[in-house]
Amino acid sequence: MSGFIGVLVVLVLAVLFGWLSVRAWHVRNAAARIIGGLVTVLLTLVFAAISVVGLLGVYRLYAPHGEPAATITVRASPDQIAVAARRVNGCAGCHSSANALPLDGGSTNFVGGAGGGLGPGLLVPPNLTQGGPLKDWSDGEIVRAIREGLDRDGRPLLIMPSDAFHYLSDDDVHNLVAYLRSQPAVQHDTPARDMNLLGLILVGAGLFPTAEQPHIAQPQVAPPTGTPAYGQYLVQTTGCAVCHGPDLSGGRPSGGFGPPAGPSLRALVPQWAEADFVKFFRTGQDPYGRNIDPALMPWKDIGAAYTDDELRAIYAYLHGLT
Repeated sequence: MSGFIGVLVVLVLAVLFGWLSVRAWHVRNAAARIIGGLVTVLLTLVFAAISVVGLLGVYRLYAPHGEPAATITVRASPDQIAVAARRVNGCAGCHSSANALPLDGGSTNFVGGAGGGLGPGLLVPPNLTQGGPLKDWSDGEIVRAIREGLDRDGRPLLIMPSDAFHYLSDDDVHNLVAYLRSQPAVQHDTPARDMNLLGLILVGAGLFPTAEQPHIAQPQVAPPTGTPAYGQYLVQTTGCAVCHGPDLSGGRPSGGFGPPAGPSLRALVPQWAEADFVKFFRTGQDPYGRNIDPALMPWKDIGAAYTDDELRAIYAYLHGLT
């Protein structure tokens, strides 16, 4: 709301300076007419450009997008929910006040700007237990939020890794929903998203991408477990490309917000033995005896999410890249 008000204020300023520029060209004094006219025209153009980009940000964030959520009822066995519980360990870094399960909501503003600060606004990860807003969402709306990056009203989410979760199979995403439903209700209120004028400008200019992904209309099936193809599936749904680049050759897409660039997995992993690869995600120590900071490489989250056999499948996939 604060951002929308800011856009309206800038739009009013654009109109005001446009009117003043017209008035300036009717001033009798030539010097005042030229200087006043140029200044007011320049300010009109600046405020008009800000207004256009800000309004584009409003559209991208607040207009409904995508297709309606599917009408489904999720069912999962206790074993499937247990697997999903392992998978969501990586979610705790954002959606937990204690950086651990349950996912009771974050306690940090991810983008700054709270209370009139200089950041893009207010963005605190919400409570995903039954004590939060998900209790009022349908199963299909939660699935759409995870894989397509849209909230229950079809508005795009921010800083939600739906670009990775977009690859999740129907079974796996349904199991995740079942796990979220199984969590005990925790009463931990988090503030609603409120992007200010700067935030809307960044979104409108494409410098702060939303999480929106293409609609999934066809059934999604994971490859057979224990295969390199399954390892590729785990790499995609873990979001390794965010740090290690789209083809895992190092780096990440330029521009916008994101974590630091990671090394080339195509060059690194073939130098490691399979046992060293698995050990790394259990201890955080690479084959050369270096202890890797989990803040730079989330080996703890990945290690908690996957079994040794699943890590071996990831290794088989990465080792086979050329």
